[in-house]
Amino acid sequence: MKKYVELAKKYLADNDSVTLKELEANEEDAFWTAKAAEGANEKAAFYASKVAYKVADVARAIALTDDDDYVEHCKQKAIEAIKEYEELTNEPTH
Repeated sequence: MKKYVELAKKYLADNDSVTLKELEANEEDAFWTAKAAEGANEKAAFYASKVAYKVADVARAIALTDDDDYVEHCKQKAIEAIKEYEELTNEPTH
């Protein structure tokens, strides 16, 4: 799960460091990880992976728009989701 957050953070820090294809794959992988945790009834893993998916989804959304206001809104959502992920996992991301 952490790798999904890390890739999204990398993109947020430098938009040219990650391709749209990588962001889309990251989002999809995070989604299926969340689904697997949900199916396995692993509550903590499920919540952490859902948040990782949220971060990945927001990064992809930013890459697909030219609307500066929407980008800023998405960046704030990503920052909140990253903080939530770190609180859920007690694992700071770098």
